[in-house]
Amino acid sequence: MNKRILAITIVMGASSPAMAQSAFQGFYGQLSTGYENNTASGLSSPLVASNGILTETFANFSASDKSFGGAPLIAGVGYNFSLSPKWLLGVGADYSLFTQESSRYNYSVVGGGVGDVSADGAKIKVSNRLNIFIAPSYAISEERLVYFKAGYSSVRANHTAPGSISLDGEPLSLDGFGVGSNQSKNLNGYILGLGYKQIINGGFYAFSEANYMNYGSQKFGYERTDGNITFKTSANGRLDSYQVLVGVGYKF
Repeated sequence: MNKRILAITIVMGASSPAMAQSAFQGFYGQLSTGYENNTASGLSSPLVASNGILTETFANFSASDKSFGGAPLIAGVGYNFSLSPKWLLGVGADYSLFTQESSRYNYSVVGGGVGDVSADGAKIKVSNRLNIFIAPSYAISEERLVYFKAGYSSVRANHTAPGSISLDGEPLSLDGFGVGSNQSKNLNGYILGLGYKQIINGGFYAFSEANYMNYGSQKFGYERTDGNITFKTSANGRLDSYQVLVGVGYKF
């Protein structure tokens, strides 16, 4: 009797379905698009004059927040390590192939008693966004996955200085001001994201993802000399970005 019970137990154990390994373990490559928004906020630019002895800030320019964006194209690669049948840890990187650019905008004087001054034609452009991240993931089933991502983000930001300045509606000369007026910087920050992936067929999968990127406050400086007086401006701003993406990929 005991032998019969033991045999039945062994057969039942052998026939019990094992926890399947996630289909997403290993290398992957993917492409995505959707919508990207970039917001430049806290835009300001003090105008400082110096003759080598005295320095005075006689105007403070300010602009309203600027939001701009469009449809990105993002290529990504990575690898998912299996920690258990249900949990994976991914490491990955993605790169934005398209440039996003704001419309032209104006800075206006805030205080200073110098009249109605406007600096017109500034513009911001972002490109070459690179994200490097880790992605803890949970396998809902063998072919479905949810994940969180966090890591480092960098982007190339170009600030175009105003092309004209007017006082009480009358244009002022900017001879020499345009030299070196467009500045580019690599901005460093972080990325946070959430996503979902599902196998379509074989190694092919579809996914959706939402990301937030923050680059903190940045500064772009400009300078021109007129006679013995040097004029300096320092354009400040904070850049935040978010993306809502859909895409396809292949797990090798």
